[in-house]
Parts: sequence; structure tokens; C-alpha cells
Amino acid sequence: MEDKSAILVGASGLVGGELLNFLLQGEQYSKVIVLGRRPLNITHPKLEEIIVDFEYLDEYKESFSVDDVFCCLGTTIKKAKTKEGFKKVDVDYVLSLARIAKEMKVEKFLIVSSMGANQGSAIFYSKMKGLVEESLKKIGFNSLHIFRPSLLLGKRQEVRSGEAAASVLSQLLLFMFRGPLRKYRPIDAKVVAKGMYRAAQKERDGHYIYMSDEIFNLS
Repeated sequence: MEDKSAILVGASGLVGGELLNFLLQGEQYSKVIVLGRRPLNITHPKLEEIIVDFEYLDEYKESFSVDDVFCCLGTTIKKAKTKEGFKKVDVDYVLSLARIAKEMKVEKFLIVSSMGANQGSAIFYSKMKGLVEESLKKIGFNSLHIFRPSLLLGKRQEVRSGEAAASVLSQLLLFMFRGPLRKYRPIDAKVVAKGMYRAAQKERDGHYIYMSDEIFNLS
């Protein structure tokens, strides 16, 4: 087992939960720190859980002495209630996390974004994801990996009727997602998590963006 350590934020989410399994079961990390607002009720010799208030992340700065930071943090406007609430989680908290990681000399930052991320978009969700991506690039990580999956497949804790319907329809139309359209193919959260895990093991500097087809190839 290598003596690497990692921080994971968003472990209770769809991709984050799958990624936590890879981090705990793999041989690359001897310590995995999960930052979250509530306990996961999981025990593992590698796992250290820290219950945090994301409004005061600076108070947990010393915990960021790790090799890699994985960010799967995110919400929905329905859950956040307002656009301002959504921005607080998906933009403000993420950038606070990234700035502290950079200050603590973390070299590798990996994050789940979304297909269509574009800070110039008229769509609020896509605009916020694009804003985060551009802001992360300016922070100056030696190694930044941004994952832009298309429709995520997997069992969520909360029901999202729109996503469920889209998932069923897309499965019926899988034959269409070939060639140039392969990047729009729905992707299982476990595949995204595996892609993130494998990307973290590549020792290379620079900024990288992975669409769904590239995530499939990684995993």
C-alpha cells in the first residue's frame, strides 16, 4: 500500500459514495479524510471523518495536509430552495475548499462538474458550473482534473423524477450515442468515480477536462 492521503468532500452523494469505496478498497491511499456535515455511519481503518461547517472551512485547514483532494460537492436548486443557496454550495464552498487546498500545498485537485459547463451560458446551472471551472483554473493547482459527465446513472438517496424519466428514455436510445455523440451517452456514477480514482494516480501536471466518453476510457 502506498503512503498517500486524500480528502473527499461530497461522500454522501451519488459519485462521492462510489468514489469513497474505491479510495478505501484500493491500495493507493493509506488515509482517507471525509469532510461532511453529518456522519456517514461507516467504519474503516483508513477512514477519518471530520464533521465541518462549510461556512468556516478555514478552521479545518490543518486537515488539508494531504496529497489529493476529490470534490464531489453539489446540490440542486430544489434542495437549496434558491439560486443563492445553490451558488453557496456549488460555487462558494467549492472555491473555499480549493483555496485552502492550494494554500496547504495540495498539488492535485479533482472535481465533478457537468457537461455543458460554461460561465457564459444563459442556463443558471451550466453558468455556475462554468464559473467554478474557470475560477479553479486561476487558483493555480499543478494538477487540476475536471470531470464533465453527461446524465448520471445510479441510485440516489433522493428521488429526482426528471432525471429518472430521462434515464429510462436514454437507455432506450443508447444506439444513438455513437461516434461524435458518445460524449452525450449516460454514464454510471461508479464509472465516473473509477475514472476520478485512476486519473489521480497519473503523475502529470496541467489542467484536464474529461467528457463522458473520455471518462469511460479512463475507467
